[in-house]
This record gives sequence, C-alpha cells and structure tokens, in this order.
Amino acid sequence: MRHTAVAVMVGMVAVGCGGGESSLPVPGNDIRITSVPFGATADGTPVDVITLRNGKGIEMTVLTYGGIIMSLKTPDRNGVADDIVMGHDTVGGYEANSPYFGSLIGRVGNRIANGAFTLDGKVHTLAKNNGPNHLHGGLKGWDKVVWKADPFQDRTGAGVRLEYISADGEEGYPGKVTAHVVYTLTPDNTLVVDYHATTDTPTVINLTQHSYFNLGGRKTTDILGHELMVNADRYTPVNSTLIPTGELAPVAGTPFDFRAPTAIGARINDKNTQLEYGKGYDHNYVLTRSGTGLELAARVYEPTTGRTLEISTTEPGVQLYTGNFLDGTITGKGGHVYSFRSGLCLETQHYPDSPNQKGFPSIELRPGGEYKSKTVFAFGSR
Repeated sequence: MRHTAVAVMVGMVAVGCGGGESSLPVPGNDIRITSVPFGATADGTPVDVITLRNGKGIEMTVLTYGGIIMSLKTPDRNGVADDIVMGHDTVGGYEANSPYFGSLIGRVGNRIANGAFTLDGKVHTLAKNNGPNHLHGGLKGWDKVVWKADPFQDRTGAGVRLEYISADGEEGYPGKVTAHVVYTLTPDNTLVVDYHATTDTPTVINLTQHSYFNLGGRKTTDILGHELMVNADRYTPVNSTLIPTGELAPVAGTPFDFRAPTAIGARINDKNTQLEYGKGYDHNYVLTRSGTGLELAARVYEPTTGRTLEISTTEPGVQLYTGNFLDGTITGKGGHVYSFRSGLCLETQHYPDSPNQKGFPSIELRPGGEYKSKTVFAFGSR
C-alpha cells in the first residue's frame, strides 16, 4: 500500500501534513523531519524523499531509492549554506547515469577480482560489471533498489532507518541477508551512519556510503585544492584493473602520504604507476587503529569556504577516490556539469577483494552473527 506524506516535528507545529507539508517553528528548536513522495523508478516502484534538518544549519535529503544522500547543505565560515554532495534532481537521473552518487553500496563494496570468490569450498560467480571484475554489488546492487524507510527522532537527533532484504542468490551472492542502515543527523552537526546485517547462510558483506563531496559547494569546479589528511601509514597497491596485489605498502615517500594535511592536487599528477592505474587516487588506505571502536579516518578542509569534514569509523580501511572517471558527460543537480575530479569520495570499508585475499581482514558473515559498522561524518568550518 502506498503511504501518504508524513511530517515528524520536534519543537514544531505541523500544518497541513499529507499531500503537502509546512510548519511553524517553536522558539529555540528547529529539528524537523519530513517524508514525501518523490516519483517512481522505471518499473513503477514508488520512491520517497526524506528531509532531515538538525536546527543548526544542516539539511540533508535521503531517497528511499538506493538509500541515496541526494543533498547535504552545510554552512561555510560565513554561515552561508550550500550543497556539498553531487547527484541528480530526479530518480530517473540516478537510474540513467550515476556513478553511485550518494548511494548505499552492498552487498559488497569495491572490487572482487574476476567476478568470483570461494566460500567454504564453493565458488560463487558474480557479474563482471567493471572490466574483468565485479564492482559495488553488481548489475543491480543495493544502490539500485528501493529501501523501506522509517523516519524517527530521539535524543540522538533526527534520522531515518532503512531496511532491505536481499534474497538468497541475488547478484550471485549466497544467503538471504536482512540489512538495516540508520542515518542520524545530530544537533552537533554530525551524520552518524550505522550498518547492521544478518544472514541465514554463510555469505560475505562489506557496506559503505558513496557520497561525492565538494566542500566548495555547487559551483566549485574541482576538489584539487581541498586539503586532506588520512590517518594511515600504509595503503593497498593495485594492479592495472585496480585489484589489490595483497601488499600493504608504506605511504612514506610516495604521493599517497596524506598523514599531514596536503592539497589533493599537490601530487596527483606525479609520474607514478599507481596513480596511472587509477587515473589519480582510487586506492584503499589501511587505517592506523588502536582497537575496534570508532577512530579517526580522515579530515578534509576547503580553504575558500572554510568548510571542514572529519570522518571517524569502526572500519579498517577507507577508499580515497578523486572523481577520476568523471568526464563532463553527466549533468546533475541544477544543470551542473560534473567534470574531471569535481568530487571526492572517502568510502569507509574493509579492503577491496577481501574474499580472495586471505591476508586481509575477513568480510565473512555467518548465521547467528551480526555485521555491525559505524561511520561518523562531522561537519564544521574555520
């Protein structure tokens, strides 16, 4: 059954909910959640858009299609808000031409070599949708399905719980998997992403969030001036098809050393085989960790606007991708053309090709166990 528009207000008086929404603010509080229809997929499945506002200048919209973060408006050093993520204005835009803009990625994020892996002695064959390899869950990964959404507000902030049940054999993966992802926008300007999954059959899982950030805002042409710090002494070099070689190589003395804040464009065009393979940065970093809890992964600073982004995670790695395959052929939100290196991804994750790399942390999930992961995006300015 199709539900009608809903509005959940905190410190607000809702007016005219159902078919349209408006509200009156109560002094001292402006946390607000709204959910309204937003068209449908090509096969007619209805899609909703949920808007979260934290009362501190941040507004975020989420589509039930792909769990996509469609927009994320944050203030600069002068308090001027702008959208800092790339995407489309319509569901059709995402279906027709989207390199995973803002999407939830599953069942396994990143690449699996030769579209196959072995688990408990059985070979599982997957789609080869990235040259000879499997990428981001296949031809119809979790970025291309409609999630069930439950908006909420509690002491932690305003958010939405997303649920998707993946059938046994979907895209070649074994096991029926029930996944829950929770986006929470907090009053202290953080976005908390909690991932959970269970299975009825041994399987593999590695979820991530694939937003393309540009802290300069919608009119900024590239991210080369962004200053980046990655909390990692090592990274995973790749072969010519971007599959890890298995080595955990030191970043010291290479263009991959972001232990101190460095402009992304400072060394991106250096003569380096790894940069040539990725057409820039498209590599997994081995995060420097002291335990299994939430720890710092990366910091980003955009000097022109002063916007900052700090990422913490429970994951062992983060994929740095600098929009090297954007080529100006995609027109996104507001008619903006997405050109070469106009967006930056920091995908918290287990390492690429983990099912085929016995020396990497395992992504196996078994019945009775639970996949849990948390990543926190903290927004600010200076």
